[in-house]
Amino acid sequence: MPRFHAGASLAVLFLCAGLHQPAMGQQGDAPELRSRPTLTAQQVVENLVEMNQERAHALRAYEAMRVYRLAYRGFPGARSAEMVVSLKYRSPSTKEFTVVSSSGSKLLIDKVFNKLLQSEQEAFENRKHTAINAENYDFTLAGFEESPSGSFYVLDVKPKTKNKFLFQGRIWVDAQAFAVARIEVQPSKNPSFWIKDTKIEEVNMRVADFWLPAHNHSVTSVRLGGHADFTIEYKDYQITDAAPLDKLRSVAQTSK
Repeated sequence: MPRFHAGASLAVLFLCAGLHQPAMGQQGDAPELRSRPTLTAQQVVENLVEMNQERAHALRAYEAMRVYRLAYRGFPGARSAEMVVSLKYRSPSTKEFTVVSSSGSKLLIDKVFNKLLQSEQEAFENRKHTAINAENYDFTLAGFEESPSGSFYVLDVKPKTKNKFLFQGRIWVDAQAFAVARIEVQPSKNPSFWIKDTKIEEVNMRVADFWLPAHNHSVTSVRLGGHADFTIEYKDYQITDAAPLDKLRSVAQTSK
């Protein structure tokens, strides 16, 4: 990018950083990270991939609402915006977005929010290259965490290629369902010279037999002193068509 342009650089940033792969749980007392996991990193990932595939095949359709919020402070001035969007998902690859309402900066709505919806569809259509699996990431087992919200395998993840839709950092895998419950990451590829740092946190929640996004929060620092705070709130899920899951995993089960 030869010259700094606040709207354009923010749009590029959130096309990368605002994408949700799955996640951050309820914060209270810091949970204890233990070093006594019963599975290896490879076994956890194998279980995760298998269960993700089964859940993806079983989930045929759902509907939900989202609230996007963005506040930017810095050069060349402060801006904020909010947009409410309804989503209808149909298996295998259809996502229909309808903007219910929007308010605030038209620049952020047009250059960030609307492009985010387009970019999410792009990432979804290329999910083979963005999935959390051994083809796209290297995994290291960091420990085993127990908290009031459950038990989790904690994995450090590193992408094998620098792709704008991949990330690096840490993920929490539910030890019973083998689903990604939480992530704390940063983009694997800086979307712009003007972006100094981006941190992304996301939490998934269980909806019936499935794990879907609940909350996404990213904070970005711009080299000229700007600061962007971006959130997506996911709510009002309705599973409208699903097949029964054939398998139920438990923490005692090992991979094949």
